[in-house]
Amino acid sequence: MKQNLLSIAGAAVGGVLGYFAFFWVYSCGFYGMVLPGGLLGIGAGMGKSRSVWLAAGCGIAALMLGLFTEWRRAPWDSDASFTHFLVRIPHLNPITLLMIAAGAGLGFWVPYRRVEDRRPAPPKP
Repeated sequence: MKQNLLSIAGAAVGGVLGYFAFFWVYSCGFYGMVLPGGLLGIGAGMGKSRSVWLAAGCGIAALMLGLFTEWRRAPWDSDASFTHFLVRIPHLNPITLLMIAAGAGLGFWVPYRRVEDRRPAPPKP
């Protein structure tokens, strides 16, 4: 339980850092949409949680954080609401979608790699 809480706290801190790091990098002329989800996953990986559910939750949170960050960067002119943005996701640039997906993949994979196989090791001959 302690490791799960540590992973959740690390994910929250990493997500906030990733959100602000994206806008800092964007102000320098670069587009690092993988940062919010990736740093969320790295933060969650600090705890040694063995829960697949936590890794899946971090992947979903990284996906939503990536979408939220993109919405804050450039809301649609016709309607600036988040729900309208979610409906128009297929109209986003393919590179943007790939980078958000990569961030979500990192958000899942980094905490998931901590999940260890619980089966006993086979006996040695």
